[in-house]
Amino acid sequence: MALVLDEEQTMLAQTAGAFMRESSPISRFRALRDSSEERGYSLDVYKQMAELGWTAIPFSEADGGMGMGLAGLVIVTEAMGRGLAPEPLIPSIAMAGQALSLAGSADQKSTWLAPAIEGEKVLALAYAERGQRYDLRDIALGATDKDGGYELSGEKTLVLGGQCADAFVVAARTAGKGGDADGITLLLVPADAAGVSTERQQRADCQNSAILKLEGVKLGADAVIGKAGEGHGVLCDVVDRATVALCGEMLGGMNEAFDRTLDYLKERKQFDTVIGTFQALKHRAARMYIELELARSVVMAAARAIDDGADNAKVLVSIAKAKLSDAYALITNEAVQMHGGIGMTDEHDIGFFMKRARGCEMTFGDAAYHRDRFASLSGY
Repeated sequence: MALVLDEEQTMLAQTAGAFMRESSPISRFRALRDSSEERGYSLDVYKQMAELGWTAIPFSEADGGMGMGLAGLVIVTEAMGRGLAPEPLIPSIAMAGQALSLAGSADQKSTWLAPAIEGEKVLALAYAERGQRYDLRDIALGATDKDGGYELSGEKTLVLGGQCADAFVVAARTAGKGGDADGITLLLVPADAAGVSTERQQRADCQNSAILKLEGVKLGADAVIGKAGEGHGVLCDVVDRATVALCGEMLGGMNEAFDRTLDYLKERKQFDTVIGTFQALKHRAARMYIELELARSVVMAAARAIDDGADNAKVLVSIAKAKLSDAYALITNEAVQMHGGIGMTDEHDIGFFMKRARGCEMTFGDAAYHRDRFASLSGY
């Protein structure tokens, strides 16, 4: 498995990096955090991302995409991670969009996936519930039969990018009980359907999330994505893909935190000596670099394994998420500490990366969960 970028991917990385540096500096993230704007991101910037083709990267040409797979998408999410860009590329494209690509009907794809790829619509995946932790079988929200379709009542939490989404892919239970893999159905729910409302959640890392409330929402049979009662497998595949895309963002964030720390070590003087010359700090910086390079390799391996349909893809996803969760936390901890007292203040940007590291770690399973998953998948 090649772990270096080819010519096309190198050009994409250069373009994405340049666009993010110009359009999404950390000062923009700070301004969005401090504003009261409900969306929490720039719709204009997101449309520019779509014009650059980013929203089309992971989809097949048959679905209107570019066919570059996850290996292409993680290049873009890495660039976004450097600027902590809050635009909903992962929620709309790597999550809900992937669900429609994997199991959606032709009508669902033309009505929702195609506009999402064009950047005209924003989608969100609603699967998490209170107390669920990371078990994708623990779906309690019920979808009852109603006039040949379904009726939904209940709520979903931590819906990434959900506060201003145009439609939701909702995981609901049409049979069985919580903990059963069978009986989970994915349903397409327009945001303007009667009984649908959202409440924005304030996360510590200032990223976008929402509670989705469903009160007697009526859907036709054509709302089912894939087959009724067989949504668990699709949901697992989607979350694995989203996990790798998130790992790309984490890689970008830790890379930016490392670069900023190196710059600081080369500038800050103590007792008329540049602190970067201190041997203890050199050793710590060297460890950060090693962790960063290991993280990069495992993210690329996981992305290409999924693209290739490799038998060990799920194992590599868990290795990647466990590694990135640990490495992002380590690098941002070290970054803040090496910046000294200024690193602890809100006025300095380095703390944003520490907060994002914690948010990413708890999204799609933390390091402990994925080490356990790796062990289970490996037969232990």
